[in-house]
Amino acid sequence: MHNKHLFEYAVIRVMPRVEREEFINVCVILYCAEQRFLQTAFAINKERLLAFSDAIDIQEIEERLEVFQRICKGGKEGGTIGRLSMAERFRWLTASCSTVVQTSPVHPGLCDDAQETLDHLLKQLVL
Repeated sequence: MHNKHLFEYAVIRVMPRVEREEFINVCVILYCAEQRFLQTAFAINKERLLAFSDAIDIQEIEERLEVFQRICKGGKEGGTIGRLSMAERFRWLTASCSTVVQTSPVHPGLCDDAQETLDHLLKQLVL
């Protein structure tokens, strides 16, 4: 019998025009303390984003999501935030903000394998 591990995740979304409160899910961030796992997975549908706003800078969105990945990995590449503990990095990345790239509320769950769960959530919530 497999042991289930508590995990937390949030969906990272792009809100091209914050005042309209419309968004597109582009990424999932998953944290599982027991498996020492903190990663993101993203997929950007450029056509859908441009349908929301033809003024959106796709390259800037990709760069922001890559920063999320570097912070998840930790260390020098993640800057000041990357030097925090894994739990602190997750909390920092999922804090509420009112920018074009936002995170959903944090949701809990149980999993056997954090990587498989991240892949599943990406397919279910983003793709």
